[in-house]
Amino acid sequence: MTTAIIGGTGLNQLPGFTSLQEYTQDTPWGAPSHPVQRGKLGECEAYFLARHGVPHRLPPHLINYRANLWALRELGVTQVVAVNAVGGISAPMGPGVLSVPDQLIDYTWGRQHTFYDGGELDLKHIEFTQPYSSNVRDSLLQAALDAGVECRAGGVYAATQGPRLETAAEIKRLAQDGCDVVGMTGMPEAALAAELELDYAALCIVVNWGAGLNAQPITEAAIHDILQQQGVNVSGWLQQFLQRQ
Repeated sequence: MTTAIIGGTGLNQLPGFTSLQEYTQDTPWGAPSHPVQRGKLGECEAYFLARHGVPHRLPPHLINYRANLWALRELGVTQVVAVNAVGGISAPMGPGVLSVPDQLIDYTWGRQHTFYDGGELDLKHIEFTQPYSSNVRDSLLQAALDAGVECRAGGVYAATQGPRLETAAEIKRLAQDGCDVVGMTGMPEAALAAELELDYAALCIVVNWGAGLNAQPITEAAIHDILQQQGVNVSGWLQQFLQRQ
């Protein structure tokens, strides 16, 4: 297995990752968010891609998800772990919790969400009942045990448009729909990975309560504090994951 880690908000650089080589690529869909890095996390090799660019500059709705996934596939990547900063909706998903969701609901719009858009590729309707790879999820959950990292197994990820955060009424609606966490980059990334037959799973860091679920205002400073606190835990977790491959 050849693994790529996609880093989200606050993880433009993964703690402990040493870059050995960068790949500046063009794809049929344009350029990726940032040159893909090949390097080492601990003793294991992996690829790393900063989803929002370096520095953090690309809003969720303008990320070139197609170019990102295509570039990884062209480098020989076969499985992807996507790290996402998310808001918590259901009671167990408070700030600081780490989660490996098993389902998602897509509320995004207007994004380039498929490779099968009437161009050179023949039309294909992918099977998407289970949006995340069970093999990657199982390996992540076992790696969390090995690393001594507490995480939540399962849950529904709501993908919203952004870049603004949601209203209290929108969070209430997402809760009624059965969503446990909310983020802005889970789709179309997961579907595009499936179209390219890449095994894909999400590792979510809950950085705030959803709007209206806590009396305290949501601030970027508080979000980045949690990302900084959990960055080392996520890095150790991913090292254990890579050792299992």
